[in-house]
Amino acid sequence: MSANPTLVPSALPELFPPLRPQRGWIAFVRRHPMVALGAALLTMIVLLAALAPWLGTVDPTRISPIARGRVPSAAHWFGTDMLGRDLYSRVLYGARVSLTVGLAVAVLASVLGLVIGTLSGFLRRLDGVLMRVMDGLMSIPPILLAIALAALWRGSLGGVIVAIAVAEVPRVARLVRGVVLTLREQPFVDAAVAAGTCTPMIIWRHILPNLAATMTVQATYICASAMIIEAILSFIGAGTPPTIPSWGNIMADGRAIWQVKPHMVLIPAVFLSLSVLAVNLLGDGMRDWLDPQQPQRI
Repeated sequence: MSANPTLVPSALPELFPPLRPQRGWIAFVRRHPMVALGAALLTMIVLLAALAPWLGTVDPTRISPIARGRVPSAAHWFGTDMLGRDLYSRVLYGARVSLTVGLAVAVLASVLGLVIGTLSGFLRRLDGVLMRVMDGLMSIPPILLAIALAALWRGSLGGVIVAIAVAEVPRVARLVRGVVLTLREQPFVDAAVAAGTCTPMIIWRHILPNLAATMTVQATYICASAMIIEAILSFIGAGTPPTIPSWGNIMADGRAIWQVKPHMVLIPAVFLSLSVLAVNLLGDGMRDWLDPQQPQRI
């Protein structure tokens, strides 16, 4: 009668522990550093704008002739402009204007461009008319078109938002149309048509969900472009009124003496650059994150 063999526990699990996938926000930051960096920087700027009244600011429109042209000091952290207005307060409150314009233009242009591009790409009878209108708008430089439209509303904030959005809509529409032309030839769309699904339901269930990733990334670029265009319009006097503290207006006020007091132009320019950089980093990171063709790390 043979004895049962002794069962010896294998040491392999101890020598080679099983690999556990990383989870949580730390793993997300490691896999998508651009998204994390852009989101962190943008969050900081948003918090500065939202908490401006509680960050040691004063009325950004208050004029003090006796304190005009001051350099950065303990009393005025960023100095004062030629009317004695506190630049620190104006820069923080100016972040509200730029972020509002960027977000509003991104939403408005994305919605209008999505509607026009979807209808043009899915309905052949509307394609020629809509795209010729978009081509006509694209033939005009965006800055000139925004200046012309902003002049109709005489420098109001809402007018600036609409003017910039109209200039951005054709590019969104062309992008959406190209994606829709590809999607409508896919087998799942043919199956929906064969099943008798109506056109609005096909667009709602099959086309729009597949446009979500593209539109999310495109909206970030529109937001960054809108902030730059708003600053340009305000700098040349065609944007927001001078009474509204925006980064473009602040730079316009200091351009006459920038060689003597460069901080009047440099400080708002740095904030504008950081905001645009944050949005662009977020957009680049989201493009890589949402791209299904990107190879995954092992």
